[in-house]
Amino acid sequence: MSLSPTEREAGRLHRIESWPTRKLTRGSRSSKRLAELWGNVSDDNSNGEDMKGVGEAHDGAFNVGLIQLPVGADREAALAAHEEAIREAAGRGAQVICLQEMFDSPYFCKITEAERFDLAEPMDGPTVTRMQRLAAELGVVVIVPIFERRAAGLYHNSAAVVDADGSLLGVYRKMHIPDDPLYHEKYYFTPGEVFPQETEVDARGGFRTFDTRFGRIGVLICWDQWYPEAARITALMGAKILFYPTAIGWHPAEKEEWGASQSDAWRTIQRSHAIANGVYVAAVNRVGFEPEPGTEGIEFFGHSFLADPFGRIVVEAGTDPEILVARVDPARIEDTRRNWPFLRDLRIDAYSPILKRYLDR
Repeated sequence: MSLSPTEREAGRLHRIESWPTRKLTRGSRSSKRLAELWGNVSDDNSNGEDMKGVGEAHDGAFNVGLIQLPVGADREAALAAHEEAIREAAGRGAQVICLQEMFDSPYFCKITEAERFDLAEPMDGPTVTRMQRLAAELGVVVIVPIFERRAAGLYHNSAAVVDADGSLLGVYRKMHIPDDPLYHEKYYFTPGEVFPQETEVDARGGFRTFDTRFGRIGVLICWDQWYPEAARITALMGAKILFYPTAIGWHPAEKEEWGASQSDAWRTIQRSHAIANGVYVAAVNRVGFEPEPGTEGIEFFGHSFLADPFGRIVVEAGTDPEILVARVDPARIEDTRRNWPFLRDLRIDAYSPILKRYLDR
């Protein structure tokens, strides 16, 4: 059955229930505190609303919070700013809150320097432990992306998933590791492991989902977002939403010519994951210019967003610090998949060539 967007809007899909983007202004107590911590808060309040919370989700629906902030060199200040932002998101009704990739430090992969391995922490280190206490206090799920020290000489770009009681549900370790100018991640990170689907998924790696208090979620990280295979596998494991904590930005010399196209491609590929799999997709990026001696630095472009299973943007940030809160409704997943039954029509018997890197003739 194929329906036009007009027909779907009229009857097949529920009305989008989301709440306006709230730019952090100097008018609220939380934003004043955040301004003290990072010193970069917009005076603009584009929608003019003072959000007091969004109410309780119902019928399996839950509210997500996406935290988009700049990150400075002071680690304690970064942690304090993100903690305050989590509190504000929870106060507005967010139940599953995602931070940006390696949220507690500047993006350090712009150069290769062995001393930067000192930034890494184990999963039971102070950053994740602090977020576990906060999650338990607020009764929210928190996705905590960190630079993980797994063992001497073994480091990962990881995300801890902390449930609403403060327990550590598990860890996702980034599977696709880039190496590009100013993104020298292969020097720092070991890819996550691969676990055969027939075996029990180890709690510390592989494509996987997490059964939180509010629903089953999937977590992937940044460069993973360019790979439809990662999104498909995680969706097939039952995730209602795919979270992509991210650190992506412009090279200043390229921004004028390529900036708009790059950010549009980034948004488009992730919307396509939502459409192809009939799930929600949330991308959470950092903002701000981060210098690096000897380079031109990187301008992280933000534009964090939530897309629904039809690929429509439910809510999106700009290039300033913002906290987004919006609803994830499993009923919309069911409705979209009934009308666009891509999973029904998969030809899993025909896809073995995809296991090759390239099909040489």
